[in-house]
Amino acid sequence: MNLILFLIIGGVAGWLAGLIMKGRGFGVLVNVGVGIVGSFLGGFVFRLLGLAAQGAVGELVTATVGAVLLLAIVSKIRKS
Repeated sequence: MNLILFLIIGGVAGWLAGLIMKGRGFGVLVNVGVGIVGSFLGGFVFRLLGLAAQGAVGELVTATVGAVLLLAIVSKIRKS
């Protein structure tokens, strides 16, 4: 059950990041991928800042922040 919740949170986080950064999502599979990678990146950044996610909402926020950071980094690299 945790894997399913992880994928759902990843998908929602990727979709939200797509809306924040580009104004649209990227499709279900890419959203899940961006959200999953973003959750790891967000968790790393939050740990560096001394923050911790509590519950599903906290994990969604962490994953969304990480996904937005990931999309910003990819956007900067593509412009170079």
